[in-house]
Amino acid sequence: MEALNVGARLRELRKARKLSQRELAKRAGVTNSTISLIEQNSVSPSVSSLKKILDALPVSISAFFAGDEPAPPRAFYSADELTEIGDGNLSWRLVAARRPDRSISIIHERYPPGADTGTDMLEHEGEEGGVVISGEIEITVAGEARVLGAGDAYYFDSRLPHRFRNTGDVECVIVSANSPPTFAEGGREIHHA
Repeated sequence: MEALNVGARLRELRKARKLSQRELAKRAGVTNSTISLIEQNSVSPSVSSLKKILDALPVSISAFFAGDEPAPPRAFYSADELTEIGDGNLSWRLVAARRPDRSISIIHERYPPGADTGTDMLEHEGEEGGVVISGEIEITVAGEARVLGAGDAYYFDSRLPHRFRNTGDVECVIVSANSPPTFAEGGREIHHA
């Protein structure tokens, strides 16, 4: 599967909404140079930074990465059909990203050693849960941090401030779900899991 040109896609969406880089930066609460560097593909934005920018458009992460055309419902997806919505460091592969009537998001997540969802705590509507398949992940929810290993699981109200960090020295793999499918509702989603 060919990687998305993040800079070109962001520029296309910004121009379609008749926004200058300066106006988008102001709406997103980032610097003008951040928008410029992303559009030039000089920097790869973190998931939390990209979310702030997409929320200002507003465009959902799934629409950003998968395109806006819905796909007919089907039951099975091969590994190469999952839509990458990560930031180039974290890998979050969304199942059925283009399905128009999804009521949950299911994501295959990979966190390399040192990977982090960002210093800003994430908050959004809904509930989320997951199971650690391999490695370890430190998850902080409402100020309480816990390191989970293979076979351990989590489930919490997504309105509580949360963050995911791989503090180990091997990749962490998680399969997660959240409802409502916040990667599908333009401008409202903050995080996958």
